[in-house]
Amino acid sequence: MRRTFAALFLATCSTLAAQAQTPKPLRIASLVPKNSLYHRQLMEIGEAWAKAQEAQGGAKPKYLIYPDGSQGGEAEMARRMRIGQLQGALLSVVGLREIEPTVAALQNLPLLFRSWEELDYVREKMRPAMEKKFLDKGFVVLAWGDAGWVRFFSKSPATRPEDYKKMKFFAWGAESEQQDIMKSLGYTPIPLETADILPSIQTGMINVVPATPYFALASQVYMTAPNMLEINWAPIVGALVITKKSWDEMAPAVQEQLRAASDKAGVQIRAKARQEVDEAVEAMKKRGLVINKPSPAEMKEWTELAEKLYPRIRGVMVPAETFDEVFVHVKAYRASKK
Repeated sequence: MRRTFAALFLATCSTLAAQAQTPKPLRIASLVPKNSLYHRQLMEIGEAWAKAQEAQGGAKPKYLIYPDGSQGGEAEMARRMRIGQLQGALLSVVGLREIEPTVAALQNLPLLFRSWEELDYVREKMRPAMEKKFLDKGFVVLAWGDAGWVRFFSKSPATRPEDYKKMKFFAWGAESEQQDIMKSLGYTPIPLETADILPSIQTGMINVVPATPYFALASQVYMTAPNMLEINWAPIVGALVITKKSWDEMAPAVQEQLRAASDKAGVQIRAKARQEVDEAVEAMKKRGLVINKPSPAEMKEWTELAEKLYPRIRGVMVPAETFDEVFVHVKAYRASKK
C-alpha cells in the first residue's frame, strides 16, 4: 500500500512538473488568407517564439494560427482575446478600434494620406502614445503593418461619387457609425462580415466592395465586380497584438525574441504589401479588370466628399483630439518637404 501511494505521489509530482515546464499555447487569429504573405509572417513569428520558449527548457509549446476569419470577424476576435480563447490577433483598424478607438485615425480619414511616407511619418509620431493606450487596455502591440490602399470594386463602371449612390456597399458589420455617416450622405451600406463578401456580390446583395487590390485578387471579388476606381481612398492599417496576460507569462528572454521577430515581420509586411498593390492590379488587368480613372474635375468631387466627411468623422469614428493631432502631423510632414 505504501509503495502504491509513493508511486502515485511521484507520478503526480512528475506530471505537475511537466505541466509547469510546458508553456501555454499561443493562439493567433486573423482574417488574412491561408498561405498569404501575412500568414507566412505569422508563422515565422511563431517559430521564433517557440524556439525561445524551448530554450527556457521544457516541451515545445503550441503555436496555433487561425486564418481566413475562422474565429469570426475582427470584433469577435477582440472579444475572444478578452475572455482568453485567443491570445493574439493580426487585426486591421476595424478590430483594433474595438480595443483602442484612437487607432481609427490611421485608417478612417479618406483621401487624407497622399503617400505611404506620410502614413509612416504620422504613425511613428503617434505610435508611442497609441501603444501605451493599448497596454492600459490589456494588450501589447507587437508589430504594425498595412495592406494597401482601398479602391472601389464594382459591378458597373463608376468614376463620380454620385455614381455610387445607385449602388449597395459592403460595410463592416462592427462599424455602425460609418454606416450612419454613409446613409446621411445618400449611400447604401450593407453590414456584413468578410466571409460574406463574395457570395453577397455574386447574388446581388451588394454591388460595390471597398477593398485593397490584394484582397480583391485573393478573394476573386474582381471576377464579379470587374471595375476598379483608381483612387487611394484610404490605407488599410493593421497591427499584431497579444494580451498583456500572455505577454507577462513569458520570460524576459522570450519577450525579447518575440519582439525582435515581430519587428522584422512588420517591416516585411509593410514593404511587400505595398509592392503587391501594383502587382495585384496588373494580375487582375490581365484577367479582365477594367481600371476607371477619375478626371481632374471628378477627382475634385471626391476631394469635396472627403471634406464633407471629416466633420462627421471627428468625434464619432475618430476621437476629436486624435483627429486634430493627425492633421497637425500631416501639415508638419508636408511643410518639411517644401
